[in-house]
Amino acid sequence: MNILSKFLFLTLVVAILFSCDKNDNDTVELRDYQEQYITDLANIEEFMKTHYMTVVNNPGQANDMDVVFTKIPTGGNQVSVWNQTDYPIQTREITVTQNEVDVNYKIYYLKLREGSGVKPCNVDNILAGYRGEYIYKETTTEGTTTTTKVLGKQFEENKSPQTYLSLYGGVIRGWSEIFPQFKTGTYSENLDGTISYNDFGAGVMFLPSGLAYFGSARSSIPAYSPLVFTIKLFELQRADQDGDDIPSYQENVSTSDQGYMYFLPKGEVNPNDSDGDEIPDFLDSDDDNDGFLTRFEIKNLTANPVFTYPFDEIPTCGTSGNGKKRHLDETCHN
Repeated sequence: MNILSKFLFLTLVVAILFSCDKNDNDTVELRDYQEQYITDLANIEEFMKTHYMTVVNNPGQANDMDVVFTKIPTGGNQVSVWNQTDYPIQTREITVTQNEVDVNYKIYYLKLREGSGVKPCNVDNILAGYRGEYIYKETTTEGTTTTTKVLGKQFEENKSPQTYLSLYGGVIRGWSEIFPQFKTGTYSENLDGTISYNDFGAGVMFLPSGLAYFGSARSSIPAYSPLVFTIKLFELQRADQDGDDIPSYQENVSTSDQGYMYFLPKGEVNPNDSDGDEIPDFLDSDDDNDGFLTRFEIKNLTANPVFTYPFDEIPTCGTSGNGKKRHLDETCHN
């Protein structure tokens, strides 16, 4: 190796070592989830109080239920999102364990139209149109006066979705919390091959960053940004995560929070974990932990041909007397 080559090699090594050392020292520690939520909630409420919205209610047209948010000008008399009564503000409150700490979230949302079809479970797949904005603060100084405004900026829009998205792991947490509050609609194919959607559920959700991307910047979305989504729920596909031939939405045995499946912290009783093995039924191929797979316990093996019972017709176990369907009763086997 000649002298020049050695010099270049040593320079490259030093540069790599210096780069690695610099990155290690520049590692940014994530903010506290609860503290960030308080900041996000204040910004969301300020956005709702300083903006008004225009809703296009035009059934059967491509722009039906489009929403535009506009900053109320100084001295303007427009009714803010916060004070409008056409679409009453609704909330969903949840507790999420993040960094081993329980964080209590309030999600504001507006139900522009509920929809005429069926509601998805929070683990189903959905076909949805949407428009996304992130909320940010802008500070300007004019003379001796400094003004701070809370504004929104669009980062994405998809009016004609072609792909189903999974509410279980395929989208941000806020979507899986709010979409089950809406229903699908109807659709028809036009002569040119396009699809027209009608009577679909439509609304707006205001999400704290902890239920979105939190400290991760995404494309044009800055880290720690609260997000505003205008949504349209066109269609859904029922999911069966554990492949036991029972759609996941039917494995919710809780009567208090229909439409939602959750993992819970270790030690907490999960009503959707029938055998208490800390695996929710919708992910458990043996729901009663009796060594017999659920998909076989719900079959009628005496019929010719053998068939799988519809969920509502799955027999209970007559010998145990506890009234459970037989795939949930460890004392009963097909």
